[in-house]
Amino acid sequence: MENLVKELKQLIEFKDTTDIGDIILIAAKEPQMLVYALVTDIERDTQRRDEWWHLHFSVLTIPIQQMTWTLRTPQMTGMEIFTMGGEERFLKAVNMGGAQLRPVEPASGPKPGGLKRIK
Repeated sequence: MENLVKELKQLIEFKDTTDIGDIILIAAKEPQMLVYALVTDIERDTQRRDEWWHLHFSVLTIPIQQMTWTLRTPQMTGMEIFTMGGEERFLKAVNMGGAQLRPVEPASGPKPGGLKRIK
């Protein structure tokens, strides 16, 4: 898994944090998978003394699969390879160029090329 993670870090620009709305890459050895998912929610696990989080995400497969994993901060930010059921996993948010994805609002007036309402 360590070699796979090294290769992925050379191919993909990752973020250092994981936030709601991020696209994450999940790699697993068994079952063997490499998939993208959308983070839909992050909530603190108040049942644990240490810093654990419920990471809710939608795996971008057909059909879309909703999942929740309970992870520590280093696990959900790709700082640490972890195991689930004895099998290694890696998860890290992908830098999708967030500033480019946000709509740019013009200072005033209709958007260029947009529809105009006429009464």
